[in-house]
Amino acid sequence: MFSIEEILIIAVVGLILFGGAKKIPDLARSMGRATGEFKRGQLELEKEIKNSMYATSSTAPKDGKVDFREVAKNMGIVTDNKDENQLKAEIAEKLKN
Repeated sequence: MFSIEEILIIAVVGLILFGGAKKIPDLARSMGRATGEFKRGQLELEKEIKNSMYATSSTAPKDGKVDFREVAKNMGIVTDNKDENQLKAEIAEKLKN
């Protein structure tokens, strides 16, 4: 199975050898646009997820700040005697799993 890098190298070499050298800037431009569109879609999805979390939560922050203690409690993490950084680390670890 080929990796993405190998496929890109083969495609570029093929374009150069078979007269597509003039199309390389167009290809690069199209890839850049596709990457930008993907990132915009990803950010929009993250924004929608956050909005839906706060829409259903009675503890939505009014000042835009996240109450990590409340988030940790909702995730089943013990919050006693832990500072915000410890809670962030535990939340991140729980989200990875």
